[in-house]
Order: sequence, then structure tokens, then C-alpha cells
Amino acid sequence: MPFARLATATTPTCHIGLGLAAVGRPGYINLGRDDDLGEDRSVETLRARTHELLDAAYAQGVRYFDAARSYGRSEEFLADWLKDHPGLDDIVVGSKWGYTYTADWSADAETHEVKDHTLATYERQRAESDALLGDRLDLYQIHSVTPDSPALTDKELHAKLAEAAAQGLTIGFSTSGPAQADAIRAALAVTVDGEPLFRTVQSTYNALETSAGPALTEAHDAGLTVIVKEGMANGRLAGPHAPGVLKEIAEETGLGCDAVALAVILRQPWAGVVLSGAATTTQLASNLHAAVVDLDDDQLTRLATLVEEPQAYWERRGQLPWH
Repeated sequence: MPFARLATATTPTCHIGLGLAAVGRPGYINLGRDDDLGEDRSVETLRARTHELLDAAYAQGVRYFDAARSYGRSEEFLADWLKDHPGLDDIVVGSKWGYTYTADWSADAETHEVKDHTLATYERQRAESDALLGDRLDLYQIHSVTPDSPALTDKELHAKLAEAAAQGLTIGFSTSGPAQADAIRAALAVTVDGEPLFRTVQSTYNALETSAGPALTEAHDAGLTVIVKEGMANGRLAGPHAPGVLKEIAEETGLGCDAVALAVILRQPWAGVVLSGAATTTQLASNLHAAVVDLDDDQLTRLATLVEEPQAYWERRGQLPWH
């Protein structure tokens, strides 16, 4: 497992990863994005921003970097950075396939990405990822598996993924939607020649959406590395947009709402890596303070009042505009 490398890291931030969804393309659904990125979102500007974030993250102990075929040019930006740092052999690189980026570098595109979990898409996107990342790619995940995804039942696809695993690539999956727990449990049951196919799971879990927690416990107990995405609920838990309870507790700790929100996740015993989706180095530095936030029982009880019903949470997420 490539994530065994994290066990040798000594920095408190080694279990915080950097996700590139917010900086690999000009449009995304995070709140506050206009302030974060400004008007200049050219390829070269976002490439430079991504490299600046990667430099800062590595310097502060981050060792997992997460991209996807649908995150615009995120793989390309990450690959360029890796070529500039050939000696870094203590990091873990993950990407995802299953969505195709269709926005043509426009924040105003009618359709930003198209989902397709077929074998043909896997083979096309695997070749595209390999062309950019080559042997630096450690983890390849099916992007946003839901209970009805054909990726859960396609035996031919499973055989191809198992073949890649036999050649040294770790195979994982991510989930989204109100039925994440069902998707996780269905994926845990997928085997090839009697062996579990998936070694990692990446799911949405945050102070507003905790429904995947029990299934993630099961995944962890089954030996999978659990990666948590959208810990900031696409900006809904960031300072300007944070609920009053979160703001109060942040003030009590002397740190940001974002650090408190991510600290809630880090304290889960099943959380292997918690992703920061920072778009600026200032946000990243604030996110990384999560590693030193100490929440007491009273504060945790108050934060638990923020939990929403999964259906309501995902409906709200689906209404967020692309910025």
C-alpha cells in the first residue's frame, strides 16, 4: 500500500492531503471562489498557483496529492511539478477516472464534466493518466461511485482493474450522493478471484454530512485506507459562510472555522487522509492548523447539532453554482 509511506512521516500534517479540484480548472462549485482566484484564470496562472500550493503543502508536511481526469488540467499541473522535483520519493499521488472534463477551460460552460464508468472510459482515461503521471501514479480511483454505478457489477472492468493492481497500482473508489454508505458497502463486496478489489475509499464526510461514517468504519476495519473529501462542504464551513456554532467554537480555539471543521474529521479513528481543497496558500496554512486543534466534549456536542439529513445536504450541494 503506498499509504504505508505516510506511517514514516513525522509531521502532524502528514494525514492531511491536498486535493486539486479547485485549482486545476477555472470553474468549480466552491463558495468564495471569485475572491480566491480573481479574474485571471488562464492556464499558466492556475498552473503557477497549483505549483505554489504544492510547494507550500510539501514544505509543511503534506504527502498525499489528489487529482482527477475531470479536474481540468490538474494531472498535467501535478505532473509538471513532479518533474521539477524528481527526488521526492516520500509522497503518494492519486487520481481518478470516470468523469470526462468537457468545459474547455470555461467557467461558464453548460456542462463541466460527463460521468461514464464503462470499461472503454477506464481504458481511455488510464492511458491519458499514464501519459502524464507514468509510474508516479500510486492510486487510481473510480470517480463518484453510487449504488447504481455499473462499475460495481462489470466483471470485465473488475478484471482489468485487478490486472492493474497486480502490476503495482493501488485501486480505489470515491463516492458521492445521499447513498454513500450503500455504495461503500457494495464496493467492499467486490472481489476478483476471491480477493477484495478495492484498497482505498474516498468519501464526503464533514460536520454537516456524517452519514457515511458507519460504512467508512467498516471499510477501515476491512483494511482499506479512508480518504475524506469535501471536509469544508464546498466552502459552507469556511469563515464567511460558517454556521454560528462553528464560528463560536473557532473563536474559543483561537483558530479558523476551517481548522475546526477539518479537526472534527481528523479525530475519527478511521480517517487515514483528510483532503484540503485550498485554493490559496493562506487557506492551506489555515487548514493545516487542524492537526493541532483540541476539541473538548462540549464543543463536539455543539458541533454535532450541525448535522443535516443526507438528502437535504446533497440537494443543497447540487444547487451550488459553478464559479
